[in-house]
Amino acid sequence: MTSVNTREHDLKSRHPYLSGNFAPIHRTLPLTACSFHGQIPDELAGGEYVRNGGNPISNDDLGRDSHWFDGDGMLSGVSFPTNEDGQIKPEFVNQFILTDVYLSTIGSRHVKRPILPSITTLVNPLGSLLVIVLHILRTIFLVILSFLPGSRQAIKRISVANTSILYHDGRALATCESGPPMRVSLPGLETIGWYNGDRSEGESAADSRSKGEVFGGSGMLSWMREWTTGHPKVDPITKEMILFHATFLAPYVRYSVTPAIESPKEHTGLLKPSKLINEPVPGISGAKMMHDFGASLRHTVIMDLPLSLDPLNLAKGKPVIDYDSSKPSRFAVFPRHRPDQVRYFETTACCIFHTANTWDDVDATGATQTVHMLAARLISSTLVYAAGNIAAPQPPKLAVGAARKRGISWFEKYEVGIYHSGTDESRYFDAEVFEDAPSLESPRTDKEPLIRLQSNGQIDTAASSLPEYSEYVEQLPDEEEQCRLYHYAFSLTTGLIESQYALSAIPFEFPCTHPKYEMQAAQYVYGCSTTVTSFGAALGKATKINALVKIDTKTLIAQGESLLKNGKMLPVTGCVDARSVNEILKANIDNDPIRVFRSPEGWYVQEPRFVPRFNAQTEDDGYLLTYAFNEAQLDADGDVPDDNDCDVRSRSELWIIDAKDMTTIIGRVVLPQRVPYGLHGCWFPKEQIESQRPHQKIRVTPINTPPTKGVGSAVTNICERLLS
Repeated sequence: MTSVNTREHDLKSRHPYLSGNFAPIHRTLPLTACSFHGQIPDELAGGEYVRNGGNPISNDDLGRDSHWFDGDGMLSGVSFPTNEDGQIKPEFVNQFILTDVYLSTIGSRHVKRPILPSITTLVNPLGSLLVIVLHILRTIFLVILSFLPGSRQAIKRISVANTSILYHDGRALATCESGPPMRVSLPGLETIGWYNGDRSEGESAADSRSKGEVFGGSGMLSWMREWTTGHPKVDPITKEMILFHATFLAPYVRYSVTPAIESPKEHTGLLKPSKLINEPVPGISGAKMMHDFGASLRHTVIMDLPLSLDPLNLAKGKPVIDYDSSKPSRFAVFPRHRPDQVRYFETTACCIFHTANTWDDVDATGATQTVHMLAARLISSTLVYAAGNIAAPQPPKLAVGAARKRGISWFEKYEVGIYHSGTDESRYFDAEVFEDAPSLESPRTDKEPLIRLQSNGQIDTAASSLPEYSEYVEQLPDEEEQCRLYHYAFSLTTGLIESQYALSAIPFEFPCTHPKYEMQAAQYVYGCSTTVTSFGAALGKATKINALVKIDTKTLIAQGESLLKNGKMLPVTGCVDARSVNEILKANIDNDPIRVFRSPEGWYVQEPRFVPRFNAQTEDDGYLLTYAFNEAQLDADGDVPDDNDCDVRSRSELWIIDAKDMTTIIGRVVLPQRVPYGLHGCWFPKEQIESQRPHQKIRVTPINTPPTKGVGSAVTNICERLLS
């Protein structure tokens, strides 16, 4: 009986983001040959898909505080070299990013817990001020210790570089909000060094093009000012990289634009690429949790949302990360090279972690009239808490009352949408690939739409009109209904947000587009979804993605504008297409503006990336790349087999999906080990890998370096034991 009770206790105490396929993997592989099923498209030859994500190296206590966004950065890639016969032979590689924190951790013999405090510790509404302060002081003390003679690696930067990866000006750069980008080498994923806006560590000083203009500048606080968004944007035409730096101190957000060394010639109507470093963005209201932003070919959109990230919150009796739904969301819009010309647009409270695309509408003279942005919009901060395995705090009645007094429109009861009627024929997978097709039946969870779309694609004018508005309800709307792809239109003529509504009611996150059409009016946006009611429900059991979605944004925006113009849809809360994921799958309409790829039962996928076909005739003519994992490989307790045992080791796959039909799996690359569920990735075509800048050295691990001796070493060892 005792052993059974112990086992039940262990299962309850297991952290969902440290177990199953979220569990860290410590085995790294150099480029290793893989088998595959199906076909490898010629478009992948010579390129590499790489995905970043947190993978904590110190993981002795499964019951400790941990967050999905924590962990040391690990890159997992699949390269597609060709042999002498021209045949593509895929290879898998995974490597830790050798940040200061990672190198210090593995070089410290006694530190058993992560050096940095978990985001969960900082955001836990039940956590005490004393506990948070002690965790922060522990980190500060370990950083100081790292500079003593007994340490093998000084922690000059606290970034774990675990968020995303991109390509700019001959460099592959891994990113994270708590530091500058880190350059890595393709295809082997070796760590080269920190990128400062001019050049990377490991590169020749002769390659410098700067006169001291680097991220952070100089001075005591330069280490904070070089913190860089996890999602820099690279202009597909000018090749400029646009990014921001958010800190705890006014002006709170600084802004940089770095051109490529060989920028393309000036193109009609756009400014010539020029460099900006650490320019302040005036008017940001405070220290905020900023993860992403919008960038068109002409304008930048910084999101000043009511989600604060401020250590000073502790002095106010609030958690470090705090969401205040009584305050507005503010969007700072300015020309790319003129943050001093910022204009603010204000609307109701929301959280946005990822934007999908941003573009300009221009008039006949070439002047921008409207800046459009598509973003994955939530109406609460639940994701931040759920990804740390803690319950989100309930909004206080005072905040609800304040919102009602302001007349915030998303407290109104009814939403309007359209859905597509069609056949009852369900979509199934190729029996040769997967034997058991999943059931697509599920009860309807969204409100019945008031406007319908006929089978010919026209709006049914006989449908009932908008009902009377109800009184404001006494609680916030259910977050489970609000993780949607939203369209915003910021009018530079009127100074108003002229459009804001959801394109679809389905859960939608981790967006991407065709890389050639980024910052322009792309027709299609791809992203992740789930067949459960929402990401909020999925997050409660650890975020798992079992559906990929393609949304025809041009079609749905045109329908949305028509509905708004005719008074058939509410602003802010309006929803153009109110169907659920399962209803879309069941309808199976050929020209449906929303297409869904559902993974087979037990399989879960990750963020997709789009790769275009050669000589593509349409924007969606290409492939989606995504990692997939079959949870049938987990044992009865939901754990993965021993990753070091070749006979029982679980394995992931890289799927190549037809992005046009969103049904066909063209190829499946079987990897030699699993890839934990992670964050963001990038496709690097052959020409980018071949045009990487040279470097003189790479970072290496200090495993074989003998420990130093002396007073400093003794002090370091004693302190590490006390803080372990």
